[in-house]
Amino acid sequence: MLWALIYVTKLGINEISEARPTQAALASGAAFIVGGLMPILVVLLFPFAGLAYWLYGLTTFFLMVLGIFAAKTGGSKVWKSMLRIAVWGSIAMGLSAGVGYLFGVNV
Repeated sequence: MLWALIYVTKLGINEISEARPTQAALASGAAFIVGGLMPILVVLLFPFAGLAYWLYGLTTFFLMVLGIFAAKTGGSKVWKSMLRIAVWGSIAMGLSAGVGYLFGVNV
């Protein structure tokens, strides 16, 4: 029992830093809603000609903004977080487009 207390203290886990699952779920849900609304606004506000380029470019920009916000909120390095989210988000968009192309789905 004493070793568990020492281990927990070493990790910095205490009553103040306990996980709050409800808060985490609400924050995650809000992030998904805001992240999903941004590309929808691009589709609604920009002309149809060249929409794919506008959508990709502004979605990447929005990913960078969300990366900055996440870094500021979490206290991590801004450039590292922004780059990580933008790169992995771009890879996800590319993979999704590739799968759509393979299956002949064009939305």
